[in-house]
Amino acid sequence: MYDKAVRRRRAVLAALVALSLALVTAYFGESSGGGLHAVQRGAMETLAPIQEGANRVSKPFRDAFGWFGSTLDAKDERDKLKRERDGLRQEVAQLEVQASENEQLRGLLDINSAGGIKAYEPVVARVFARSPSTWYSTVEINKGSSDGVRPDQPVVNGAGLVGKVKSVSDGNAVVMLLTDQDFGVSAKAARSGEPGALDPAVGAPGELRLELVPRGKLVKKGERIVTAGTISARLRSLFPPGILIGTVNRVDEGDGELDRRINVKPAADLRRLETVQVLTKPATDLRASARP
Repeated sequence: MYDKAVRRRRAVLAALVALSLALVTAYFGESSGGGLHAVQRGAMETLAPIQEGANRVSKPFRDAFGWFGSTLDAKDERDKLKRERDGLRQEVAQLEVQASENEQLRGLLDINSAGGIKAYEPVVARVFARSPSTWYSTVEINKGSSDGVRPDQPVVNGAGLVGKVKSVSDGNAVVMLLTDQDFGVSAKAARSGEPGALDPAVGAPGELRLELVPRGKLVKKGERIVTAGTISARLRSLFPPGILIGTVNRVDEGDGELDRRINVKPAADLRRLETVQVLTKPATDLRASARP
């Protein structure tokens, strides 16, 4: 029974194949006006409207599926580009930070070659906190008494003098900046050699003023101001001589020589301190170097 059904199916399949071959042969063998061609044209004319209608009905669905697919692809591409952009931004930020740190470290190497600083033992520290006050300008560094840091020790960076140590704990210290209203240092004009006292300019946060200059008319705009390296009754800390403090950016005339206001712009960018050096030195050496 099963064999008969299989033989019957095979016979029908063979008949259909033979019929198809015959029709194909007849179709290509007859002229364009033949019967088979006419049947084909009639079937196409009959089915064409149905196919057109089906295409019109299915077009919105095809467009919707295509839109969803394109949108998903675009979102994936967008997310990929965002990740690449964020990664590049992070790399650029890291490179900028490294470049800034390298520049400051190179500056520290240069300033360590200055004659007055060679006798000191510099301790490199990183700034990790800043005072928000305009009048009391301080920063905190990550080195303290365990590293040899003591109050009143000078603090510099690659550009010049930054300030002095105000207070110390075991692992960190507070640095009073040049622009703090309690800061002061004996200074002199590098070119003319005129001495004076350098203090924060009252009413002008961020600027310094060289005062009590005997011959102030000799100090000109653009002249560099450096530490004098002396001790007075007012200034208990000793600053090495010759450390750059800033540059004269304006000279205001007064009634007399001592009334002349010499305004100085700090050489160090005190708002963007990252790496500094504390000039540590044994107290006995400080007293010895203070003798005439």
